[in-house]
Amino acid sequence: MTEADDETRRVLGLLSQPDTLRVLSALVLTGRAADAGLPPAETGRALRRLARGGLAEPAGEGWRAVPERFAGLLRAAAAPAAPADPEERVLRHFLVDGRLREIPARREKRLVVLRHIVTLFEPGVRYPEKDVNVVLRAFHHDFAALRRYLIDECLLSRADDHYWRSGGPVEV
Repeated sequence: MTEADDETRRVLGLLSQPDTLRVLSALVLTGRAADAGLPPAETGRALRRLARGGLAEPAGEGWRAVPERFAGLLRAAAAPAAPADPEERVLRHFLVDGRLREIPARREKRLVVLRHIVTLFEPGVRYPEKDVNVVLRAFHHDFAALRRYLIDECLLSRADDHYWRSGGPVEV
């Protein structure tokens, strides 16, 4: 778990508390914590929690909400972690939201993608062609090319319109 994950959990935890959420809402909507309608002591505790979470800060005689904190958390969560190995980098480059942007032209990169895709097929199970096409279509519109590459690289085998996994990594 990253530090950004911890920070996001902390902020979500603050927002899950009704008193803290009411005080933050009042700050955002009216600029006055007292408009939350809570007793002063409860409002003070909520403001201190919001300040520790970076969602509110003292401003002159009162307090102000810090909505830019949400943007910061979003940026931290969206920042991709540096891939540890070259294969992970290739997958991140070519797979966007689970779909292939394009089939890699270079064989080395294409093999990385194909080894990833073939893991969706269980070893020892025979699949009719239409089932193979459904799985491959989820990755790319040219599922026939993917199927051909998988066969050419000996990751899938075919006989009598049935396919089975014949290569690639296996989880132990």
